[in-house]
Amino acid sequence: MTSLEPALAYARDHRERFLDRLKELVRIPSISTLPEHKLDIERAAAWLAEPLGRLGMTRVEVCPTEGHPVVFAESERRADRPTVLVYGHYDVQPVDPVAEWVSDPFGAEVRGDYLYGRGASDMKGQIWAQLCAIEAMAAQGALPVNLKYLIEGEEEIGSPHLEAFIEAHRDLLACDVVLNCDSGIHGPDQPSITYSLRGLAYFEVEVRTAAKDLHSGQFGGSIRNPLHVLCELIAGMHDAAGRVTLPGFYDDVRELDADERGVLRRVPYSDAAWLRLAGADTLFGEAGYTTIERVGARPTLEVNGIWGGFTGAGAKTVLPARASAKISMRLVADQRPEKMEGCLRAYLEANAPEGVAWELREHSRGPGAVMDRNSPYMRAAVAALEATFGVDPIFKREGGSVPVVGVMQQRLGVDSIMLGFALPDDGIHGPNERQYLPNFHKGVETYIRFLIGLATSGA
Repeated sequence: MTSLEPALAYARDHRERFLDRLKELVRIPSISTLPEHKLDIERAAAWLAEPLGRLGMTRVEVCPTEGHPVVFAESERRADRPTVLVYGHYDVQPVDPVAEWVSDPFGAEVRGDYLYGRGASDMKGQIWAQLCAIEAMAAQGALPVNLKYLIEGEEEIGSPHLEAFIEAHRDLLACDVVLNCDSGIHGPDQPSITYSLRGLAYFEVEVRTAAKDLHSGQFGGSIRNPLHVLCELIAGMHDAAGRVTLPGFYDDVRELDADERGVLRRVPYSDAAWLRLAGADTLFGEAGYTTIERVGARPTLEVNGIWGGFTGAGAKTVLPARASAKISMRLVADQRPEKMEGCLRAYLEANAPEGVAWELREHSRGPGAVMDRNSPYMRAAVAALEATFGVDPIFKREGGSVPVVGVMQQRLGVDSIMLGFALPDDGIHGPNERQYLPNFHKGVETYIRFLIGLATSGA
């Protein structure tokens, strides 16, 4: 069994080399959405496969999909040890607007305590920290747990082929728990664990009232304006108390109990700070819930865009023939994304005026997830964070969606431990993305403590 202190000492002695290798990975422009970076995607996958081979994995494969490849690896299996499936992704977002970057987006430049570059935080820094932890433990002897790796190249474009890959390889991916490194903490000195993520259902609605755009002077007042109709429909999707009015929308919502509301009250938060972060003047949301509860534990429906008619400079007196809107729903545990289309369709059927044509298209969906806060895997993560940071971690619900977590629950029957070290101000997806290096090194040590703790906990 790997000894803790020698592994920690190894990690500290090799910090500079670990950072140099992270720079190499960040310098690969593995942008998944741009076809011209296909070779860079393949290069990043091959780059990750190389250290996995050196770290004692008995099987390492770059597996093709209909899109970008998945890197799979596994160590020798021992029956007396838990099996951990490590999830991550190696693809990154585009770098636009380039002019707002202080340094080359793929230059991997260190300034002060930060490494700047696209993917430094989301999430090359996180997955590389985990591999550094494996190196530190492997240098001391046998690994403390059985390991498998699933590192994809399509997360930033919605993981369109991942669920099919997981379904086709359920036996290969069988495990006791997933370690999901695509995560972050509340602050540089306040570790946290995200134990719940919302699901997502995303739609486009189009309303039509005529065969073509019309002169608003000639036809206005005699033909319905689809923009008016669409705005009225959207306005009716919430009541005055902020609740969604779609039939059946709340049928499967899992309510918060007193214990969980107490857990969420521990999150350092103020309404004033939230308003400053948003650049807004007033809070609004479903009555009866705090802002933290609204964001992480209640479902929402939001309009993400609306268009129709003339939007150019100057004036054009047109009565548009059609109007459209993008609508997203963030869903809590037990709400089924596949049910939401029926809820929205029922609302439109009941409320669209007679003689108005409409079309509803679903663009994407993914399940939410709630993890067991009291499992031995979660307890090992809490202990590892506390030992590394010197303070108790807090539990958080996140309002965003990481569909792979729900997919893993449904397809593999296991929870995910969200254990990463990105910070809220890392600027992921925007210019000047960065990784806070003190927490990168703490991340390496946390992963060491977590895996050794799992092996000694009897999980």
